[in-house]
Parts: sequence; C-alpha cells; structure tokens
Amino acid sequence: MTLALWHVADPGNVGTLIRAADAFGAGVALSAGCADPTGPKALRASMGSIFRVPLGEFDEPGGQRVALVPHGGEPLADVDLIGDVVFVLGAERDGLPDDVLARCDATVTIPIAGGAESLNVAMAGTVALYELARRNAV
Repeated sequence: MTLALWHVADPGNVGTLIRAADAFGAGVALSAGCADPTGPKALRASMGSIFRVPLGEFDEPGGQRVALVPHGGEPLADVDLIGDVVFVLGAERDGLPDDVLARCDATVTIPIAGGAESLNVAMAGTVALYELARRNAV
C-alpha cells in the first residue's frame, strides 16, 4: 500500500502523511513540487517516521491507483481495494489535475457529514489507509 502525493506543498501535511504511512505499513511516493520530507517542519510532523517509511517517486508504485477527491467520486467504502493499492492525493487547493486522474483506476470520495467542505489532505490519506488496513485485517 502506498500514498502517492501530487504537489502536496505543505511540509506539515507531508510529514503527517509519512507518519500515517508508518502507522499502517505503507510507503510514500512524492511528485516534483511536494514539500521536502526532510525539511524541519516535515521532520517534526513525521515524528521520526521518515526513518522507517520507504520513499519513492510519484510514478514508481504499481498497483491499483485510487484517486482521492473531495467530491464526486465513489464512496470509499464501496470501492473494491484488492492487491497493491496506491492512494493518489493532490494538493489541497488545486487537487489532482485531469491527466493524473486519467491515470487512476478509480476515483473515490470519503463521505463526510456536517458543514465541512472537505477533509485536510493528511486526514483524507490517513482515513484511506485505515480503511484499507481494516479490510485486510478481516
């Protein structure tokens, strides 16, 4: 299982996603334009996970590519997640461009209640990793 980050420029989000990947046994792949995972803010947010999580480049991981989008995707709970899964996450402001979405096998949304427009990218990645780990534990 892998998180593939597209232009996630906030170092706090990159570090938090690395920490989540560590918690659920995943790797992290970074595109150009992502924050430096070894920068001070990312290091603090990763809480040492940077030293345990395999890092790679965005297009390296193979498997079922599942784009996480704030609206309009299939509900995460309804998507078949079998084999090697790569969750593709975009920058909070711009999301994922059409050419990246076109390379994904599925587009999913995490349903949320209340008035929030969407989840923070680090929260969304963590929820997706948890859902996959939960399914694999059954």
